[in-house]
Amino acid sequence: MSVDVSTEIEMHVPRERVAAYAMDPDNVTSWYGNIKSVKWQTSKPQSVGSRFEFLAQFLGRRLAYTYEVTELEPGTRYVMATTQGPFPMETSYEWEDTPAGGTRMTLRNRGEPSGFSRAASPMMARAMRRANIKDLERLKAILELIDRQSATSAS
Repeated sequence: MSVDVSTEIEMHVPRERVAAYAMDPDNVTSWYGNIKSVKWQTSKPQSVGSRFEFLAQFLGRRLAYTYEVTELEPGTRYVMATTQGPFPMETSYEWEDTPAGGTRMTLRNRGEPSGFSRAASPMMARAMRRANIKDLERLKAILELIDRQSATSAS
């Protein structure tokens, strides 16, 4: 059974700022609750083919995996994929302008678990959805705070 979890959130921050912050691997530990560290395996700046080693804690397990950027359309779409471990997965971000001048961000994780992970995929999907909602809420709080601080210092 495959896992395909899509979550979205609207925030009162321009799309370019949301996308720039969210797709920067150096910011990942500030808004992803389960990601403990990120290490660049390729040189900056980021491009299609860039790789990052992630260390995560999920469902009580420590996971180490390498994501590779497969699509990079700044401000529109960003896709990373890993083929390692018991749960090869693709993570994508998409951003759209909202009528009020903010951003709608969609975070999608999909993959084909194998072994024990395959049997646990319905539980994993629910846990991923809960984690993704919390992560997007954390990202929104960070970015809206930064945006308010920028507006206050500019006036």
